[in-house]
Amino acid sequence: MLKNILYKNTEISYTDSGEGNAIVLLHGFLENKKMWQEYVDFFSKQYRVITIDLLGHGESDCLGYVHTMEENANAVQEVLNSLKIEKAIILGHSMGGYVGLAFAELYPKNIQKLVLLNSTSKEDSAEKKLNRTRAIKAVKQNYVSFVSLAIANLFSENNRTRLVDEIEKVKEQALKTPLQGIVASLEGMKIRKDREVLLHENRFPVLLVLGKKDPVLNYEDSLSQIEDTTVELISFEDGHMSHIENKEELKPILQEFFGK
Repeated sequence: MLKNILYKNTEISYTDSGEGNAIVLLHGFLENKKMWQEYVDFFSKQYRVITIDLLGHGESDCLGYVHTMEENANAVQEVLNSLKIEKAIILGHSMGGYVGLAFAELYPKNIQKLVLLNSTSKEDSAEKKLNRTRAIKAVKQNYVSFVSLAIANLFSENNRTRLVDEIEKVKEQALKTPLQGIVASLEGMKIRKDREVLLHENRFPVLLVLGKKDPVLNYEDSLSQIEDTTVELISFEDGHMSHIENKEELKPILQEFFGK
């Protein structure tokens, strides 16, 4: 069921389906809650599944010129408060994972488990921060070209032909993201803090899902963050969009992790 709440006079859109332990699905940059529909249909038979449009994405409004991961996490907590959910499993794809980590730091008593799907606990490198600044300039110059190219580049090369229809659907949703939402999120990701320490504290179970051919996150670099931790690792042979590229393999893996 589609619902809305106000967070700092800003409308936040979310869905609430099913019954049982709560699972919160957080989309990535240029995505929105609609990306999770197949997963909602699958998991709501057993769980209460919440999907949330992060600030400046989908049907949630923009809040200022920088959408920090902390601000997004506070908005997520506001949704959970309104639903009287005290503890939840958080699954975040890419930027949604950054928000999930911020949530875990800000609200440690409210998180049961965390899934980082094609995401990282590390802060942006100096090069990545520079690329974010370039991306802000690029999207201001040619919005459609930036979004179309950004989406295609999330998939592994061999899947860009195989999944052409799926990629077009992702692009279609991405092009609904307002310019301010894109810029504010790029600014927020650029300044996000390193939260690798959370993976070493063993306060809650963590599952890290990676693509070996991820064009966005270097696979070997991503592995280094979980050395000497209890983080569970699942690796696929594809790109940054495991929920699409590896959909059928991912569902039972998530089901097993949620049920532990």
